[in-house]
Amino acid sequence: MPPPADIVKVAIEWPGAFPKLMEIDQKKPLSSIIKEVCDGWSLANHDQFALQHADSSNFYITEKAQNAQQLHERIQSSSMDAKLEALKDLANYSRDVTFAQEFINLDGISLLTQMVESGTERYQKLQKIMKPCFGDMLSFTLTAFVELMDHGIVSWDTFSVAFIKKIASYVNKFASDISILQRSLAILESMVLNSHDLYQKVAQEITIGQLIPHLQGTDQEIQTYTIAVINALFLKAPDDKRQEMANILAQKQLRSIILTHVIRAQRAINNEMAHQLYVLQVLTFNLLEDRMMTKMDPQDQAQRDIIFELRRIAFDAESEPNNSSGSIEKRKSMYTRDYKKLGFINHVNPAMDFTQTPPGMLALDNMLYFAKHHQDAYIRIVLENSSREDKHECPFGRSSIELTKMLCEILKVGELPSETCNDFHPMFFTHDRSFEEFFCICIQLLNKTWKEMRATSEDFNKVMQVVKEQIMRALTTKPSSLDQFKSKLQNLSYTEILKIRQSERMNQEDFQSRPILELKEKIQPEILELIKQQRLNRLVEGTCFRKLNSRRRQDKFWYCRLSPNHKVLHYGDLEESPQGEVPHDSLQDKLPVADIKAVVTGKDCPHMKEKGALKQNKEVLELAFSILYDSSGQLNFIAPDKHEYCVWTDGLNALLGKDMLSDLTRNDLDTLLSMEIKLRLLDLENIQIPDAPPPIPKEPSNYDFVYDCN
Repeated sequence: MPPPADIVKVAIEWPGAFPKLMEIDQKKPLSSIIKEVCDGWSLANHDQFALQHADSSNFYITEKAQNAQQLHERIQSSSMDAKLEALKDLANYSRDVTFAQEFINLDGISLLTQMVESGTERYQKLQKIMKPCFGDMLSFTLTAFVELMDHGIVSWDTFSVAFIKKIASYVNKFASDISILQRSLAILESMVLNSHDLYQKVAQEITIGQLIPHLQGTDQEIQTYTIAVINALFLKAPDDKRQEMANILAQKQLRSIILTHVIRAQRAINNEMAHQLYVLQVLTFNLLEDRMMTKMDPQDQAQRDIIFELRRIAFDAESEPNNSSGSIEKRKSMYTRDYKKLGFINHVNPAMDFTQTPPGMLALDNMLYFAKHHQDAYIRIVLENSSREDKHECPFGRSSIELTKMLCEILKVGELPSETCNDFHPMFFTHDRSFEEFFCICIQLLNKTWKEMRATSEDFNKVMQVVKEQIMRALTTKPSSLDQFKSKLQNLSYTEILKIRQSERMNQEDFQSRPILELKEKIQPEILELIKQQRLNRLVEGTCFRKLNSRRRQDKFWYCRLSPNHKVLHYGDLEESPQGEVPHDSLQDKLPVADIKAVVTGKDCPHMKEKGALKQNKEVLELAFSILYDSSGQLNFIAPDKHEYCVWTDGLNALLGKDMLSDLTRNDLDTLLSMEIKLRLLDLENIQIPDAPPPIPKEPSNYDFVYDCN
């Protein structure tokens, strides 16, 4: 007869004694179980002991851990060897939130900061003769500090200037010690992101010049943390300081250094580096927000002079009448005619065209840049359109304003960077004025597409839609340079866009006749069941989720998967991102499916309500979901991407007997229904369908025929 479900057999060991296999009643309080275990080995003071996982995590299963007190004493040992071993243990155990709480309650954070501020100086004399020991000791100290602070128990505002100075000094002093450098950069990043006061102090202690050399090395982890610190300083800088910081970054040639040593380095870019490059890209483009939201003042002569300059470059003002020849009315008439040729909506006072925000003055900036840096192309476009019939001319002024607004929407200028996105574009790191160059390429594309469509003024919005599609399709290929982007656009002519649209319509063809609709209705339950099984199978395989915090630390992961019988969710923390599936028995925690009360998403998630910074981020909200169980229990998720979000929310709803409502399910249903309909309508008379799939052909003797079409 099998034992009751609440009785489990657990192997427990104690140093110096034989391990025991004990039956534990899970209904009993944890303190009673620990007392029974201690009584078995005649150990007094059972309330000072804890159960600890024997796997690689070493996490505790209690709120009172004797080890916290012991480690607090051991790291103050006068023996260097004992102190080193204690700090090593502390760095490992600090990942456990229960242990961390106990150690912090013992004022452990203050002890570590004192060791960093003054304790390291105490061992300066030993550094020359015991350099490896000193380096390891400092590394373990900083690691423990980072892990303890990552739990969010202690405020960052409590640290002294002396501690900040010491951490900042390590960025230069220990440039060759990867471990110390990495943790020092991580601490600086967290200080900047979590405290306005600390941002100001860190900004005084660390300079861009000190950080740049770390980007020129070969260690991608150090490069990632370095860019993360730069991003943090950039993000938290006051509005009046951001442009100043951008100028410093330009002087230090940050863009070209990143392009050479990171993007074009002979190694793959990992997800965290991609995220930091994306953040830097967003923050750089956000510098344009001020101009984008600035209206033109029609009375400002300096701003009006920019429009005069556009006219002069286009029509060569040498023949322009001066103040002593010709009447004022004649000059006004000529200006009005030229402004019409330039494609402004308001021919009399084109300054009024730039009073709408966005794009505000940014559009005029782009037009002037194009006129000065691509003068031949600018003159050709203006003169070419001014010689056409009125109804077929592509209005350069109006097109530039609408195109600038579109490009700002595509690049999300003015929006905060997402916590989860890693969608950076290498081509924007190849030029100091990448946005302006981006505009110059796209305005020429717009003029080309206008001609291909034989458009008139009534077709303006249609042309803009086609141009946006051309730009978006070219961007999805992630061109490595602006020239490659331009080449991609050349291949996406209006004719090609029509072919692509037609092909997509054919693939999504939906027969609307009554017999077909009835057939669809009949086979839809089969397809939905197929999708449901696929979702549940994916939950059984499991997914690695990232633990998001203010620094997006790379080594914070947890894994969740469904048991094969679909009755229990197994989950637990991981030291690193796994390669393949994680076995059920290595996941410490479990949640019976029967205990799940509801699945909530987005802003209804408890962790979204708690974390204000995340709540403001639209993309994070779109990836967040929570499982609610018992009276107040919750299991919070932030999916790695939209696909995994849909898979998990669908799968969990299927487990609860609810409908699967995600976009992914709708797309899968449409695709599979379409395929099934087409298969059933095929003329298969006298065609023998094999029961088994055909064999896979042998590999060719060589692959010389393979080539890169790019």
